[in-house]
Amino acid sequence: MNFEDDHDQRTEPPEQAGKGDLPSVEMPAGPLPEGTTLADIGAISTPGAGQPSAQSSLMRTIFFNSAELRAGWRFLIFVAIVACLVITLNIVGHHFRAKTTGQMKELMPQLLMIFDSVTFCFILLASFIMSRIEKRKVGAYGLPLRRGTLRNFSIGAVWGFAAISFLLGVLWMAHGYHVGYVGLHGRQLVYYPLAWGVAFLLVGLSEEFTFRGYGQFTFTTGIGFWPAAILFSLLFGYIHSSNPGEHFIGLVQVVIISLFFCFTLWRTGTLWFAVGYHAAWDWGQTFFYGTPDSGLLGRGHLLNPTFTGPTWLTGGSVGPEGSYLNIPLVLLVALLFALVFRQRMPYPEPSAIKGRPVRAPAVRAGWIP
Repeated sequence: MNFEDDHDQRTEPPEQAGKGDLPSVEMPAGPLPEGTTLADIGAISTPGAGQPSAQSSLMRTIFFNSAELRAGWRFLIFVAIVACLVITLNIVGHHFRAKTTGQMKELMPQLLMIFDSVTFCFILLASFIMSRIEKRKVGAYGLPLRRGTLRNFSIGAVWGFAAISFLLGVLWMAHGYHVGYVGLHGRQLVYYPLAWGVAFLLVGLSEEFTFRGYGQFTFTTGIGFWPAAILFSLLFGYIHSSNPGEHFIGLVQVVIISLFFCFTLWRTGTLWFAVGYHAAWDWGQTFFYGTPDSGLLGRGHLLNPTFTGPTWLTGGSVGPEGSYLNIPLVLLVALLFALVFRQRMPYPEPSAIKGRPVRAPAVRAGWIP
C-alpha cells in the first residue's frame, strides 16, 4: 500500500477539491441582513434568475388565464373541429348534395331528421372532444343525463304546446285564425304525428345544443352568462334570416325566444326544458295546427287553416312567430316560468369551473323542478 499517495490526496488544498462543481457566487458588498441564506445571496447576485422572460409571460397571458386556455381560444378550437367534420361530410356527400341544391320550399320530416341528426351528432362529437381536452364531463355543456332530465323535458313540452295553442286561440278569437279542416286520413294519422315528433325532437336538440351548448358554456366562463346569451341569441336570429318568407319582426321574435331559452338554462341548469319547449312549439304549429314555421309549411300537417287580418296580427307568411302578439306572449311565459321555477340551479356546475371559487345560488322557496 502506498501511504504516500494517500497522504497526498488527503492533504490536497481545499480550494482545489471539487473545482468546477459549484458555480462562483459574487458576494454583495456590505454587511448582510440577519437571516440571509445562500439562496438569497444567489438571487441578489443574479437578478431575474428563475423568472420567465417578459415575452414568455405576455404569450401566456394572451393564451391562458389563471387556470386554463382562455374561452375565446377554446371556442376557436371547437369551431375548427366542427368545420373539419362539415368539410369531410361535404366531400363524402358531394354527389347527394349536388342533386339537392336549391332553396327549401317545404318542410319535410325526413329531411329534418337527416339534417338535424347530422348537425346534432357533429356538435355532440366536437363537444365530446373538447370535454376530453378540458377534462370536463360533456354533460356540463347543457345536456346532462341525470335524475330530472325527463321531467324537465316533459314539462317544457307541455309549456311549448300550451304556448302555441294559447297564441292561436287569441288569433281565433280575433278572427285572424280559422281552423279549417282535417287533411290527414288512415295511416297518415299515425305516420305523420310520429315522424314530425321525431323530427322536431332532433330540431330541438340540434338547435339548442348548437346555440346554447358548448359555446354558451365556454363564453360564460369568459365574459359572463348574459353577455354570452345575448351574443348567441343574435347569432340565432341571424341564422334564421335565411329562411324564405322571414321578416324583421319575425327575427326579433326569434331573438326574444332565444333569450327566454337562455333564461330557462340559467334557472334550471340544463337545456332539457328548452329542448322540450322548442320541439313541442314547432310540432304544434307545423303539424297539429298546420301554420307556417319560419315561413315554411310542413308536408303532412293535420289541420288546414286560413288566416285573415293584418300581418302584424297573424304573422303573414312567417306564421304565428311573426305576430306582434308573440312578444307579450313570450314575456308572459317567462314571467310564469320565473314564478314556477323559483329555485335556481347552478350553471355552470361548480365542478366544471376551474381556478375560481364558485358560490352556489341561494335556494328560495317555491316548487323545485
